[in-house]
Amino acid sequence: MDEAVGIMGGTFDPVHFGHLVAAEEARLRFGLARVVFVPNGRPPHKKDYRVTAAERRYEMAFLATAGNPGFETSRIELDREGPSYAVDTVAAFRRRFGARARLYFITGADAMLEYTTWREPQQLAGMCEFIAAMRPGYDARHLADALGEDLMERCRVLRIPGVDISSTELRRRAASGESLRYFTPPAVAQYIKQHRLYADPDAGGLAAG
Repeated sequence: MDEAVGIMGGTFDPVHFGHLVAAEEARLRFGLARVVFVPNGRPPHKKDYRVTAAERRYEMAFLATAGNPGFETSRIELDREGPSYAVDTVAAFRRRFGARARLYFITGADAMLEYTTWREPQQLAGMCEFIAAMRPGYDARHLADALGEDLMERCRVLRIPGVDISSTELRRRAASGESLRYFTPPAVAQYIKQHRLYADPDAGGLAAG
């Protein structure tokens, strides 16, 4: 039987327990053989902060996922030149896993609201299905209105436990010297502290990814 695979793209700046909970819930709920975390190499959409070097973000994602045999972390967007577009990444995984594999692109419901602004959205929808992670209380009608009936048929809604954690909050806490315990795995918290990632944007000598 051909396997079902989840592809979880994101900046992961830094990765936190909210990402991990969503990935594990998707893996169990949809019977995924694995969930592949794919840190953006060069995020195509402008951020309102200086994105941490891609290698650092990859290493944090690797540390966070290493203990779960159902997770892996991919360098595919780091090693590919140019902006990191989901359509290119999914096409690469389609070649890797074959035409019969069932691919799911996992992302937050808020990100899916902007799906029509993504690169080649129709082509992407032809290669995979989507899992939109929603926190409790999120109104799924917003998603249905934004996507339309045809695309919504390819989108699975995943309601996840209310883990109210954001990468923005972790960056703020790290910059202020506050504890990251219970926000992200200990190995990631130690990595952030060791490299002073958010206390000093230039720490580590790596250019922003």
